[in-house]
Amino acid sequence: MEILNLAELEALARDRLPQLAWDYYASGADDERCLRRNCEAWERIALHYRVLVDVSRRDLSTTVLGQRIAMPIGVAPTAFHRLAHEDGELASVRGAGDAGTVFVLSTLSNTAVEEVVAAASGPVWFQLYVYRDRAATEALVRRVEAAGCRALVLTVDAPLLGRRERDVKNRFALPTDLGIQNLHAAGYARLPSASGESGLAAYVADLLDPGLTWDVIGWLRSLTTLPIVVKGIVRADDAVRAIEHGAAGIVVSNHGGRQLDASPATIDVLPRIAEAVAGRGEIFLDGGVRRGADVIKALAFGARAVFVGRPVLWGLAAGGRAGVAAALATLHRELDLAFALCGCPDVASATRDLVDPETP
Repeated sequence: MEILNLAELEALARDRLPQLAWDYYASGADDERCLRRNCEAWERIALHYRVLVDVSRRDLSTTVLGQRIAMPIGVAPTAFHRLAHEDGELASVRGAGDAGTVFVLSTLSNTAVEEVVAAASGPVWFQLYVYRDRAATEALVRRVEAAGCRALVLTVDAPLLGRRERDVKNRFALPTDLGIQNLHAAGYARLPSASGESGLAAYVADLLDPGLTWDVIGWLRSLTTLPIVVKGIVRADDAVRAIEHGAAGIVVSNHGGRQLDASPATIDVLPRIAEAVAGRGEIFLDGGVRRGADVIKALAFGARAVFVGRPVLWGLAAGGRAGVAAALATLHRELDLAFALCGCPDVASATRDLVDPETP
């Protein structure tokens, strides 16, 4: 499947998805200002490229938590892939494997973790929500490790669900033939029927634990040897706390603009966070990445890699596995060109002076 750019893929997905599914994937919280801010913030950043550098050979590969991937772009966790395509998360993880990169599976997936890992050809990480039922959460963590996932990505920015007005208007609920397959054993596989609100918002309010503190990282470390990445950080002091409590890394993320609408754009807070962490843990970022040049900007500000969510869902809706692979291949192609034009033969050369020419 060939596409010109991600905007073209977005248009294809918009045409193919039912309104309820499109609105679920596309929406942000409240007025969707954060959703727009995430994308618009990249436009304010220029790349101060180098010249007369040998870029005849370029290597985009890197490592994340010691795991080799073909490019510093991974697949972010997003829920309910079977709303987009009948093969759901299986198509998505195979597309990620075709691109040679890491896939993060959502707790709220329509496909069981064991099936997803079995279909993968690259590393799979697992995004974790902590339920009020700690026994169910513990069982899920142990199951995820046994299945072969390579890291836990702990989401910390959702004590309650942000008010996504499109979902409220649509009274969002899953079709009866779709469930949350990783929670069947605990009895939490079904969303409640929506009654004037989003069924997902009701699910989160009823079942997820809003009382989490920093101690949850230590609790998870007592259950598993998997590295823990804390997702949902927008403050430098919180990033430092996560590392001090034993996290291997953090994801600078505002949940794709779907939680607090007044959140800052992730790229705007990345520089301060990278300076505060100072190499003590790996830093990842998601939010509004739509071009390969966005990726090199994030690397220059201190991210080890970025993750993309909606573009993968667009690809899934437009073409299943091939569409996911096409979305990631498009970003790879654009990033490769950006590396060449910036005078960067490899990831290590994407340094701060590209975005801040006064850096010594």
